[in-house]
Amino acid sequence: MTNRLFKAFVASAVLGFAAPVAATAAECIAPANPGGGWDFTCRQIGKIMFDIGAVDQPVQVTNMAGAGGGLAYSHVVNERNDDADVIIAASSATTTRLAQNAYAGATADQVRFVGAIGADPGVIVVAADSEYQTLDDLVSAIQADPGSVAFAGGSAVGGFDHLKPLMILQRAGFDDIRAVKYIGVDGGADAITQTVGGFTQAMTGDMSEIVGFLQTDEIRVLAVLTEERVPGFEDIPTAREQGYDVVAVNWRGLYVPRGISDEEFASWADKLQQVADSDEWVEAMAANGLAPFTMVGDQFQSYVDGLVVEINTLSREIGVIQ
Repeated sequence: MTNRLFKAFVASAVLGFAAPVAATAAECIAPANPGGGWDFTCRQIGKIMFDIGAVDQPVQVTNMAGAGGGLAYSHVVNERNDDADVIIAASSATTTRLAQNAYAGATADQVRFVGAIGADPGVIVVAADSEYQTLDDLVSAIQADPGSVAFAGGSAVGGFDHLKPLMILQRAGFDDIRAVKYIGVDGGADAITQTVGGFTQAMTGDMSEIVGFLQTDEIRVLAVLTEERVPGFEDIPTAREQGYDVVAVNWRGLYVPRGISDEEFASWADKLQQVADSDEWVEAMAANGLAPFTMVGDQFQSYVDGLVVEINTLSREIGVIQ
């Protein structure tokens, strides 16, 4: 090797070691439009991951609305099955749709559910100027004339948001489930807009989706679907205390592609646990009406597997699916 070639070789080697390739930034897919619960999950968890040093670059958020989350699910399964840099916002709505075959043959075992770190209480909401002052008022109106009330929700027809009012009506002895009107839109923000605008008479969704609207006095929350009143929102009565024994919380978490390694799956579970343990997440939960619900890794995957079976059974019992 000539002296010139040797010097060139050394220079290129030094440059190679001195300029390592930057780490790839993680991406969080929110399977709905901005403003809803899945969007909240991606933005809050992603921000905190970066703030506490769990990831070394800000997490990019991509909104991929469509088919009640089915578009994002199909995208991950078919196009990014081994991408270890993508996480996807998930909730009880995700498992509900999988349990009901709402994603056109997709199954829960096509991805890996990495964890949940908060429970979003279900709510039944009307516009501030609505004639319905209480949950009893709303239920009585539906019993008298099922077609007089239409619900808007961020899940598809038959999804978790749809199930919430049906469970309440079931407890009230109402059995004409298919007569209840429901309009599924892409995310809680769109559902609130439908209700405040008078296009629907009520909204069924989650606490995190309505906090901003509560602050502007545009809505009235008739019930929160928890065992006890939510800290910070003690003026909102539970459905239970109004005589409807329904508890329906929407866990907030993530899934990842099925094809990533066990080590990569464990790494995401660890990052999510770090968020759950942080003061920042405690503050985010308090500000958005979330209750603690931490379950990550293999334990959460087992929980989801059981939940899919349970939702399928419940959906058959109330007549949503055959």
